[in-house]
Amino acid sequence: MLPCSLAILLFALSGTLAQDCPAQQRPPQQEPAEGLPNIVIVYADDLGYGDLSIYNPQAAYQTPRLDQMASEGVRFLDAHSPSTICSPSRYGLFSGQLVCRTGRRSTAFEGPGGPSYLAPGQLTLAQMLKRVGYRTGVFGKWHLGLTWYDKEGKRLGGGFENALLIDYQKSTPLEDGPNHRGFDESFVTPNCPTTDPLYVYLENGMVREPASQRHRRENLPNPGGKWRWDNDEGWMAPNYRFVDADLLFYDRTALFIRDHRERFSDQPFFAVLSTQISHAPVLPAEEFRGVTGAGPRGDFVRELDTLVGRLLDLLDELQIDRETLVVFNSDNGPETVHTDWMREDHEHDASGGFRGMKRDGWEGGHRVPLIVRWPGRIPAGRVTRQLANTTDLFATVASIVGYPLSDDDAVDSYDLLPAMLGTRSDDQPIRPYMLTQSFRGEFQLRQGPWKYLDHPGSGGNNYDRGMLKKYALPETAPGATGQLFHLGRDAGETQNLFFAEADKRKEMQALLKRLVGSEGRTAPRDRHPIGINHLQQGETP
Repeated sequence: MLPCSLAILLFALSGTLAQDCPAQQRPPQQEPAEGLPNIVIVYADDLGYGDLSIYNPQAAYQTPRLDQMASEGVRFLDAHSPSTICSPSRYGLFSGQLVCRTGRRSTAFEGPGGPSYLAPGQLTLAQMLKRVGYRTGVFGKWHLGLTWYDKEGKRLGGGFENALLIDYQKSTPLEDGPNHRGFDESFVTPNCPTTDPLYVYLENGMVREPASQRHRRENLPNPGGKWRWDNDEGWMAPNYRFVDADLLFYDRTALFIRDHRERFSDQPFFAVLSTQISHAPVLPAEEFRGVTGAGPRGDFVRELDTLVGRLLDLLDELQIDRETLVVFNSDNGPETVHTDWMREDHEHDASGGFRGMKRDGWEGGHRVPLIVRWPGRIPAGRVTRQLANTTDLFATVASIVGYPLSDDDAVDSYDLLPAMLGTRSDDQPIRPYMLTQSFRGEFQLRQGPWKYLDHPGSGGNNYDRGMLKKYALPETAPGATGQLFHLGRDAGETQNLFFAEADKRKEMQALLKRLVGSEGRTAPRDRHPIGINHLQQGETP
């Protein structure tokens, strides 16, 4: 794995290198182990640490089904997204590593933007599971970048108007869509489903209907007179659905699971439900409007909660509840405008008391809910303070299914299975450190209770003006080029110890330089999976 500081120099060659080299280092196709669980990941969008009532007793609404899921599984209190914006975090989920490893800048794709962050030849979570016999599907928001061509065969860049230049015959099947990255079935949108054009549906690498109509936001409802905020007027396909986007994505997920049980019952399945909720614009489906008394966003989150409940009910109906691992996670902290409005209108803190929000390197930008449920395997009602990252889902799943990861795979992924099972106590850290990246790609480093931000300020939002100005805190270390906090004593990141704890700061700066540069990884080498065959019902390894 190239260090982040060198990877960008070789990015132009990455397609060739990725196709030729990593495949030769992969383990051969394995025989499926007996009793492998089905795996479902529900990946929420812009859902903050304080947006679920199980995490936030002062929440302005209740999330009963997710609270129930937590009571039946394990809840992580110190879990983080790899980035504070959408696309790089999705890369972290499917690759097990930070976006800096690609050598590309941190961005959220718009229009026909791409190519995919997932390079050819890079092992993805779905590809790994296919190797051990899984059938795989992804439904909802993709947003990892895609390659589109015009009529001359030239690759198009981002930008809303470029959507009109797409030659769909030349572009499809999409060469770097989900079906070329390990998924057998896919029904996704290229970007944020209701925010960023191109507004089309991609089904198994094909565009169902090209974008031929101009979307006008005035055609959508505007709950509360303001919650339609951040709905861009780009190009869309006929019959594209905005208001009930997540009902559609859930229905496609449920269809995949039902079809799998009817036609492929001898295989385990892997399904990802990648939701729009609670990204802008806030457009709860009709059946959820007004149900919480906490405004449109409260209703929106209740919609997500209900869909998770329907998913759990489906697993129970199909009698596969106890053989299915379900993960709930979010891609970053809550949107700035949403956070402010919910605080002002409903005394609800989507950041859960932490400083910052989406795009920021402070905790509110990347500390997120993480709940995992596997009846009969994961003890019910577990709560852990083990440091965790979305990237860790890769190595954890590999550990469950017995897949031996090479040192070149998922280089920022740790096996959290012992934390889920309770076989490793919180005072025995699984992760000695963790990296995250803010909106501009700048780094934050955790080491125990210590947190170093390799930048001044938020790393994302501007707190000098506008609605965020009231949330600005005094600078306690004027002139510092970075920030150092002790979260055990200062969870709100209020006292910058950059100068006061110079030795610790220098130690963490040196560690950051090594992890980003010469080591090019944060995960340990020579990882060994536990394997389902060593994890019998009612037993722990």
